[in-house]
Amino acid sequence: MSEPYSDLQQIEMSIKSAQHLVGQATKSMNDNQLKAAQDALNQAKQQFQQAVAHKTGVNENFFEFSSELIEKCDTQLKEAQE
Repeated sequence: MSEPYSDLQQIEMSIKSAQHLVGQATKSMNDNQLKAAQDALNQAKQQFQQAVAHKTGVNENFFEFSSELIEKCDTQLKEAQE
């Protein structure tokens, strides 16, 4: 059996998945895809914030990188929805 993903790996995968969905949604400008991307981003933000709040193995580099990715995705979505 393979080992389960760590909390940080799950957060990283969630952020990357949201990033991918944001990219697809902003290319197509499809309302359903934009909503799905926003939902995925909100979930990734929530997981990330919980990890930070509980200090679940979050190192400074991971925090900075993840925070920047979330910010970029958020900005991209907001600009697409305007």
